[in-house]
Amino acid sequence: MNQNLSLDQQIASAILAAPIEGRNEAKVYGYSESGDFMTLREGFNDFICIADDPKKDGFQVVCYHKSLEPMMARGRELAGEGKTREEKEAIRDQEATSGKMSLPESPATLHIYYGDNAYFNEETGTIENAKYRYVVYIPYATQESTGLPLAPHESSHPWLMFPGRYNAHIMITPED
Repeated sequence: MNQNLSLDQQIASAILAAPIEGRNEAKVYGYSESGDFMTLREGFNDFICIADDPKKDGFQVVCYHKSLEPMMARGRELAGEGKTREEKEAIRDQEATSGKMSLPESPATLHIYYGDNAYFNEETGTIENAKYRYVVYIPYATQESTGLPLAPHESSHPWLMFPGRYNAHIMITPED
């Protein structure tokens, strides 16, 4: 379900991914009527939120700690250049290794609501039919340094994705 939300609705939906105490002052990116990525609201805290892209199937809003912005912004830039996922990962890996792209100095979390049939309920101001996930980035973390498995033992259990890489992160998807 693709929605064409107003700028205010994009802000309202995007900040729902943020921790409650960070919503009012989070920076919010979204999309103009012509579909251009843009800043919808300047922020005054440590959170950056991104509204759902109406051109993509499904629904997804995210909020992440500002220390992740260099990595996220570089990914958007490379996508805008038409790079594939593999090309983006190789370039960001090289840039992280060389120090050209800065990484978080301590664990940093991305919060996400997503789903093929998810949507922003304009009447209630809530997100419906979505899953919620925490993604805790810990650059270069390994199974040995975290004690986490490399796959979830159960559907809601945390696990480490991309161990030993610049974008290593803990995935936690709570059950509904």
